Amino acid sequence: MKRLIAGLGAVALLTASPALAALKVGDKAPDFDAKAALAGKDFDFKLSKALKKGPVVLYFFPAAYTAGCTAEAHEFAEATPEFEKLGATVIGVTAGNVDRIKDFSKEHCRDKFAVAAADGALVKKYDVVLSQKPEWSNRTSYVIAPNGKILMSYTDGNFAGHVTQTMDAVKAYKKK
Repeated sequence: MKRLIAGLGAVALLTASPALAALKVGDKAPDFDAKAALAGKDFDFKLSKALKKGPVVLYFFPAAYTAGCTAEAHEFAEATPEFEKLGATVIGVTAGNVDRIKDFSKEHCRDKFAVAAADGALVKKYDVVLSQKPEWSNRTSYVIAPNGKILMSYTDGNFAGHVTQTMDAVKAYKKK
């Protein structure tokens, strides 16, 4: 019973009501490098390098291996081929369970996109601290143009909608 109550508390924590993302459309996205993994292989991710290829879908999520984050990773994995056709790079970033991103990239990102470990400084730069659990990042998605400007900013504790929101923003950018 204690496990059930604790599990329900974690679900409530991760599906808190929507809040506004700190970085707004038109803001300059802070450049960063982070330890990342793709298909279970470690590498160093650098935002400015990824932006040279096209727009970047940068989505922060609370913690690897939690129910909502796993479901969100599956949705982004399914959508990654379409993002790639549009010239966009997808990167998931988390401050929670960062010791498990290598396995998470393989198992739940399905070898489709990279996942990176965020430190406290990165979480603060993007102002995505999960207020209920400050050592984790909240669920915020951004689409960043190659010039480094934020094209779309969306925060919602519920993972549903993040792929649709980011896909619509990338498609709108490509139509310009």
